[in-house]
Amino acid sequence: MTKFTAACIQLTSGTDPEENLKISSALIKEAIAAGADFVSTPEVTNMMEPHKAAARDKASLEEDDLTLEAFRGLALKHQKWIHAGSLVIKKPDDDRLANRSFLIAPDGSITAKYDKIHMFDVALENGEQHKESSAYAPGDIAVTTSTPWGTLGLAICYDVRFSHLFQDLAIKGGAEFFTVPAAFTYMTGTAHWHTLLRARAIENGAFVIAAAQCGHHSEKRRTYGHSVIIDPWGEILADGGENPGFVTAEIDMSAVRTRRQQVPNLKNLRPYTLQSIENGQKAAQ
Repeated sequence: MTKFTAACIQLTSGTDPEENLKISSALIKEAIAAGADFVSTPEVTNMMEPHKAAARDKASLEEDDLTLEAFRGLALKHQKWIHAGSLVIKKPDDDRLANRSFLIAPDGSITAKYDKIHMFDVALENGEQHKESSAYAPGDIAVTTSTPWGTLGLAICYDVRFSHLFQDLAIKGGAEFFTVPAAFTYMTGTAHWHTLLRARAIENGAFVIAAAQCGHHSEKRRTYGHSVIIDPWGEILADGGENPGFVTAEIDMSAVRTRRQQVPNLKNLRPYTLQSIENGQKAAQ
């Protein structure tokens, strides 16, 4: 089995998990009705709550999360794969939350989960500031998992700026396609979103499925949207624009082998030593 139809759900998640669940569930059903075999949702699908205390109050432990339970039910009912891009999950042993991705099989079981490793701690030129590490505990385990079509590597949003993670997922973990659910800011998305995702696809000869948040979540938070599905040559197969909805594309995993044979950079890697030469010193011969 090499071909399947992937879907990216695009949302403007608010602060109410129950309201967000109604919208995301409806779009998942629409995507499945349109032929999707694998449906991915964006980062923080269950809520975009900017206040740490409020987010902690609203968050649930993994076993109690309403969105995760509902998505497992949808996967089982429709016999499809659902990737909950990420959910805000309460950690029992930490005051901070987990930004956690879940892969759900057609039998409703959770086959893999991943906690976002790289925290978005930045101050942007437009005055927008984010310190994700104050609210979320970073993960420390990179994850790949098997699917009927090939090996999937899991990443979340800001992870896309760390190319070594994707190379490790591909070389050490055998990943042939990646999910990169996101809530990219409008400013950084306009500048870098498509370029970064295309680069990760090209560098690794892999498909990229990146479901995204879009629109205005508050006066201070606007996300870029443009959920994309990209092939191993860097071609964009689908782009969700800037409004809520979903996009689909047919994935033919045989393209991974073809592109990796054409440009075998993953096999051509060589170890090296870094030499730093100060002014006035002679380079080693």
